[in-house]
Amino acid sequence: MSGEQMDEAVTHVQLDEIDRRLIRELVKDGRVSMLALAQRAHVSRTHVYARIERLEKAGVIEGFTARINMEKAGLSTSALIALTILQDSWRGLSEQLKTLRYVERFTLVGGDFDVVVMVRTPDNQTLRDVVLERIHSMPGIRSSRTWLVFEEWTEQGYEWL
Repeated sequence: MSGEQMDEAVTHVQLDEIDRRLIRELVKDGRVSMLALAQRAHVSRTHVYARIERLEKAGVIEGFTARINMEKAGLSTSALIALTILQDSWRGLSEQLKTLRYVERFTLVGGDFDVVVMVRTPDNQTLRDVVLERIHSMPGIRSSRTWLVFEEWTEQGYEWL
């Protein structure tokens, strides 16, 4: 393996049960105090500081965020959009999708479609505009299929970790 390939290789961090417990607690409440984390993990506060710092430096913990109720925030219409793209258009397309308002996330996938995009908009008219006017006007889009999201569930606690 060349030096360049080694730089690009993903380094995995071995997580023990204390690391997993700390991560689960932080996912439940990113604002929890270090003292409370220490009590829940049954370790010292100094130990928690060291563990969290190690997990941040290793890139396991990338930040602390708030969970938003999208419907209450005025984004009540959600859709998954599957895109078929031209083979060489991924890089440019991904840069455009990153800047497109209402795009929550997107994933390059293998299979019948190439990209799956999660869009959250205030209403159906805005969704129509995002899909038919903005996404379809991007270079490299061959076709799309849109599924409205009626209900969804997301694991918030990472209990399986």
